[in-house]
Amino acid sequence: MSSVLIKNESRLGLKLVAPAVGIIGLLVIYPILFNIYLSFFDVQLNGTKTFVGMENYTDLLGNPRYYHSIGVSVIYLIGTVIGTTVLGLAAAILMNQEFRFRNLARGLILLPYFAPVISVVFGWQFIFDPVNGIYNHVVVDVLHLTDTRENLIGNPDSALFVVIVFDIWKHFPIAYLLFLAKLQSVPKDLYEAAAIDGQNAWGRFWHVTLPELRFVIATVVLLRIIWNLNRFEDVYLLAPNVETLPIFTYYQAFAGIVDQGVAAAISVIQLLVLVGLIWLYVRKVIKW
Repeated sequence: MSSVLIKNESRLGLKLVAPAVGIIGLLVIYPILFNIYLSFFDVQLNGTKTFVGMENYTDLLGNPRYYHSIGVSVIYLIGTVIGTTVLGLAAAILMNQEFRFRNLARGLILLPYFAPVISVVFGWQFIFDPVNGIYNHVVVDVLHLTDTRENLIGNPDSALFVVIVFDIWKHFPIAYLLFLAKLQSVPKDLYEAAAIDGQNAWGRFWHVTLPELRFVIATVVLLRIIWNLNRFEDVYLLAPNVETLPIFTYYQAFAGIVDQGVAAAISVIQLLVLVGLIWLYVRKVIKW
């Protein structure tokens, strides 16, 4: 192949990727750089900016609400990541077995993930409504476990538990799909050999299934951490009193005493954490 042809192909390749690069730069790179720029300024609502250097970061590190939001986010991440991984794995193992109407069941499992978030949030708010909700009706009127109706979503401590359960229910199907796809590629001979060696169902799961799923489990865990660290709409719509990092950032930027410079600083720190997690995913899981 001549050098002229190689150069022409290189120019054609650059022309083909240029629109995508331009869109990525406009919609992704520019906002990130502008956010880093804002984190060094005191931003007023009228648009005026005063350079303050690292003051936003020092104010943030001295703010107890920031550390509280970190603690809430850690609890939220631990609960949702473990919950979605375990439930997704259990559903995948079950759906990998032969039984009647299996294809129908496989389709129904996906409904929570594809259902519009605003619709299911309203449904969950009705379930936990302190006056007419199904939860309080069952606990108080049917089972008589308590005499008082509880507003679980109105209480920030119990609302965090509700948000975790909601996220597990809403997002475990994606973990289920990844696990099921891998389980279907595991050779049956491995399970037969384990059974011949005297392994029971638990032994086959521990010595065959888990080693085969190790890569997928690592992928699911890291991706769920990355996604949920940025999760805003599910938490805010269901229980805005659960102040995870994205919710805390929103309140700093747009509600109450607006301080967009501090909000930008929060986003920069969160970006650095996400970059570290993505690097870990690329190097340790994908092994690029």
